[in-house]
Amino acid sequence: MICVEKLKKTFSDVIALEDLSFTVKKSSLYGLIGHNGAGKTTLLKTIAGIYQADAGSVEVDGEDVFDNEQIKRKIFFIPDEHYFLPYATMNIMASFYKGFYPHWSDKTYKKLSEIFELAATKRIHSFSKGMQQQVAIILALATRPDYLLLDECFDGLDPIKRSLVRQLLTEMMADKEMSIVISSHNVRELEDLCDSIGVMNNKRIIYDSSLCEMREKVNKYRVAFKKAITADAFAELACKNITIDGRVATFIATGFSADIKKQLAPLEPALVQVIPLTLEEIFLSEMEEKDYDFKDII
Repeated sequence: MICVEKLKKTFSDVIALEDLSFTVKKSSLYGLIGHNGAGKTTLLKTIAGIYQADAGSVEVDGEDVFDNEQIKRKIFFIPDEHYFLPYATMNIMASFYKGFYPHWSDKTYKKLSEIFELAATKRIHSFSKGMQQQVAIILALATRPDYLLLDECFDGLDPIKRSLVRQLLTEMMADKEMSIVISSHNVRELEDLCDSIGVMNNKRIIYDSSLCEMREKVNKYRVAFKKAITADAFAELACKNITIDGRVATFIATGFSADIKKQLAPLEPALVQVIPLTLEEIFLSEMEEKDYDFKDII
């Protein structure tokens, strides 16, 4: 299990992460979403033990991960910008990782190399960005780690390879009870893949939930009344993005729909419609996107 508690990370006088806490359970696929610059990469590098926390703790299987070789042998991190040894081929990199990761599988490496149709004796730096991404994924899965950290791992992959990688990750997680953390700013990419989601903003995780619970508790409501109503009537209800159109109010609220309906009962609504949200809509709601005025721009 990955357990991050009140994590703080700074670079000189710049605070990258602050008071950040979350947990990734065993055999879980955790999606980390947030805009560019939200701190996703810094968080993954801290979990991988590349960065040392300035405050708080980062533990994997109950042990601090920084400067802990035994724990790092359980973790494989694929960064957004790949690094391979100079002039290395896939086979050279395979030998390199085989010497460090105790569960390395030659069988997995050979099968994946065939599936992705990559030349194992060709220099990796001659490959395209998408091909290098595939190399990193092959090497990562061949190490058979307990924890796999992926930073924007679908970038550069064509739709067929994206589908293949999604299938491989799901099967590997089920087969080895692997815990996987995927960061992305592409919310739709993670919606049907992850079982838990963390939303990052302002240097911390502002929303952390299983996907099932999130879908149950965050909904859009369209409420019709017998007479005109104002937004002030909803002051006691914790809701966002309220719009009023005559006798119809639309808003987003967090909580079980039965509880929200009870809170609406004193207003005597004529009709309450509950509309499920996509993960992207939930993300935008949590990020509280600004309403920009384009009149002076266009």
